[in-house]
Amino acid sequence: MSQVSFIDKTPLPNIPWQEKPEKMGDAPVWKYTENPIIDRNPVKNVARIFNSAVVPYEGKYIGVFRGEQCNGVSFIYLGRSEDGIHWNFEEEKIHFVDENGNDFMPGYAYDPRLVKIEDTYYIIWCTDFYGAAIGIAKTQDFKTFIRIDNPFIPFNRNAVFFPRKIGGNYVLLSRPSDSGHTPFGDIFVSESPDLVYWGKHRHVMGRGSEWWESLKIGGGAAPIETSEGWLLFYHGVAGTCNGYVYSIGGAILDIDQPSIVKYRCENFLLTPTEWYEERGFVPNVCFPCATLQDADTGRIAIYYGAADSYVGLAFTKLDEVVAYIKEHSVLTAQDTEIGIK
Repeated sequence: MSQVSFIDKTPLPNIPWQEKPEKMGDAPVWKYTENPIIDRNPVKNVARIFNSAVVPYEGKYIGVFRGEQCNGVSFIYLGRSEDGIHWNFEEEKIHFVDENGNDFMPGYAYDPRLVKIEDTYYIIWCTDFYGAAIGIAKTQDFKTFIRIDNPFIPFNRNAVFFPRKIGGNYVLLSRPSDSGHTPFGDIFVSESPDLVYWGKHRHVMGRGSEWWESLKIGGGAAPIETSEGWLLFYHGVAGTCNGYVYSIGGAILDIDQPSIVKYRCENFLLTPTEWYEERGFVPNVCFPCATLQDADTGRIAIYYGAADSYVGLAFTKLDEVVAYIKEHSVLTAQDTEIGIK
């Protein structure tokens, strides 16, 4: 009997999956041996797809993908898959409109997340709002995509919704930043009753004392609600003499007060080791953006961007990853406080 359980009991029998290799040591996350699942030049006028998010949809899978166009500007493209591994993409970028149906296209859009809350799917991305900021759109059918007001002024990135309201409010993680390739960053949480007015801003986690996340951190996949709390896969960044290194970490947040960190793994869960992670447009990057979960087996599939050039898949089981995070947890006073000063 599983000691840890998903709160959402929805089964996902066709979840992408590959069993754990025999020689893995105690690592709780392993990479798909057929990575990358999306190669370069995947669709007309798009050089690279990476840092993208997927969800189950009508017995299959649908996703929003960061497509770096051949002119260097990123937009969001829609993809569909039977198995979550092999993808077909629409040639035209997603067309966003406002509430009245008028064109409302961003100047650029990258690193999208895709989260279902109640009966609506929300896309969250980094947009141009007189500087890097957060863009949000909603859809119920993946045919009409309605942009709503940007939640915050610049500069901010790495936003992702929690998959349900908490205390009656929408809840959003973000990483305040600057106008460049931010050399700093902590994770914050904010709330809204209506997706228009945002407040109750709280500090969640600061960059860690461990080398792999000592420069900055940022949200990744949508938090997963479990019997232990919100399971969060996030990215941590280290600075080296040859540039940044992006790794994937894990933490568990309090179920009712997600600004409180219950457990935070001092070790990374995944770091660049393979050619498609170490070599690419931006080398040495593992950047999580989405997960799939199967309540019946405890399986979790993690989608992550690799070297700003590819999409990779990794796998874990709920019991294993939670046990590993708890066993290797190191918390600071900032982690365990409510996050107000």
